[in-house]
Amino acid sequence: MARNIQSLERAAAMLRLLAGGERRLGLSDIAASLGLAKGTAHGILRTLQHEGFVEQDEASGRYQLGAELLRLGTTYLDVHELRARALVWTDDLARSSGESVYLGVLHHHGVLIVHHVFRPDDSRQVLEIGAMQPLHSTALGKVLSAYDPVAHSEAVEADRKAFTERTVCDLDGFERVLDVTRARGYAADAEETWEGVASIAAPIHDRRRMPVGAVGITGAVERVCPGGELRHELIAAVRDCARAVSRDLGAGRF
Repeated sequence: MARNIQSLERAAAMLRLLAGGERRLGLSDIAASLGLAKGTAHGILRTLQHEGFVEQDEASGRYQLGAELLRLGTTYLDVHELRARALVWTDDLARSSGESVYLGVLHHHGVLIVHHVFRPDDSRQVLEIGAMQPLHSTALGKVLSAYDPVAHSEAVEADRKAFTERTVCDLDGFERVLDVTRARGYAADAEETWEGVASIAAPIHDRRRMPVGAVGITGAVERVCPGGELRHELIAAVRDCARAVSRDLGAGRF
């Protein structure tokens, strides 16, 4: 059996201690509660503070949970609420479109797939939950880059790799794509990331009208955009799904 890493166990115990009981604790209190030497406790606290998981009050010198840990916790809750609200609507979208459906959120300079509904046929498919997609070339990524300022900054600052000859890599061209995305309320990817594959995606907003993710369909280019033109009924279905999930998240009508 693999042994646990003691320093990580101590750090986890420290975070649990700070999460319960008093809001702020001093070094001596933390060390005594966990049975640690002050020097050991201080070293762990200093590392956690550097990573943003713990903050130290300048006046009292006491420690409390940091903003980074709280942000991670909120993100976890938001993603799981988003997925829960989207389950029925994404199933409906897969049935009505006949294509695979993906739900994505911004994560580490890319799009994290948090939900995937298989195309409703008998073909062999691979579950892609947890997969990452690029921001600049995929429909999901373009939507996030168009509506989320953080995603936009990350996409602009990134090395926009050319996956196919159709990938838009130059900054001016990419910004024009985002302008079009905002103007029409959806994004498309016609063989810009994968040869023979096309996608359509639309933004999902929460009760604060903030973009929290994107939903889209992906399929063979000849089905999604036959003759080079996106099928209007697929665009409408994706946008309807995004609006329905947004309403369930409290965003009201879009």
